[in-house]
Amino acid sequence: MLFFAVRDLRVRYKQAALGLLWVAAQPIASVLVFTLVFRYIARSDTGTVPYPLFALAGLVSWTYFSTVVSQGSLVLVDNASLITKVHFPRLVAPVSALVPPLVDLVVGLVLLALLAIAYGAGPTWHLLLAPVWLLLLVATAAGVCLWLSALNVRYRDVKHALGPGLQLWLFASPVVYATEALPRRLEWLHAVNPMAGVINTGRWVLLGTPASTWSVVTGAVVVLLLLVSGVWYFQRSEQAFADIV
Repeated sequence: MLFFAVRDLRVRYKQAALGLLWVAAQPIASVLVFTLVFRYIARSDTGTVPYPLFALAGLVSWTYFSTVVSQGSLVLVDNASLITKVHFPRLVAPVSALVPPLVDLVVGLVLLALLAIAYGAGPTWHLLLAPVWLLLLVATAAGVCLWLSALNVRYRDVKHALGPGLQLWLFASPVVYATEALPRRLEWLHAVNPMAGVINTGRWVLLGTPASTWSVVTGAVVVLLLLVSGVWYFQRSEQAFADIV
C-alpha cells in the first residue's frame, strides 16, 4: 500500500512548478465558477451559510471521492505487470488509492477553515464528529473503487464511462446545491445516493448546517451495503485477474 501511495504522489506532482499549490488552485477555481453560476445566476438558496463556504464544504468531500474512484478504478489494469508477476494481496492495489487524495483533503479543509474565518463562521460541537464523516467518506470511496476496479479488469468500458459517469454523479449529488432544492418527487434520488448522505453529513460537521437524521441514517446503510458488496465482488473476481488483465 505504501509503495502504491508514494508512487502515485510522486507521479502526480513530478515536474510541476507549483507542486501542491495545484491542490489549492483547483477547489478555489471550482468555487468561483459555481458561485457565479449557482449563486448569482441560478440564485441557489443556501440559507444562512455564504454560498462559497457552502460549495467548498461540498467540494471537499466530492474531490476526495472522485479522485479515489478515478485513480483506483484503473489501478489493476495500469499495473498489469505487477498483477501477473508479483504475488501480493490484490485488494491492496485499489485500497492504496485511498491514501494519496488525503493530501488534497487536508489542503481543502485548511482552505475551508480560512474561508470560514473570513466569513466569521466559527466551529460548532459537530466538529467532534469529524471522524464519523471521514469514515463514511472513505468507506464510500472504497466501496465504489472496489466494484469498478474489479469490473474494469473484465470490461474495459469502465475506463471510458468513468469521466461522464462521475460528471453526472456530481450534479446528482448536493455538492453545489442544497438537498432542499430538489422537488419532493425526486428526493428518493438522494436517499439511494451514498454521496448525498456523506456530503450533507460533512456540511453538518464542518459548518453546522441542518441535516436530516433520516437522510444520514439511510446514507450510512447504503454506504455499508456498498462497501460489503464491493469487498465480496472483488474477492470473488480476483482469482481470474492474472489471466484476464
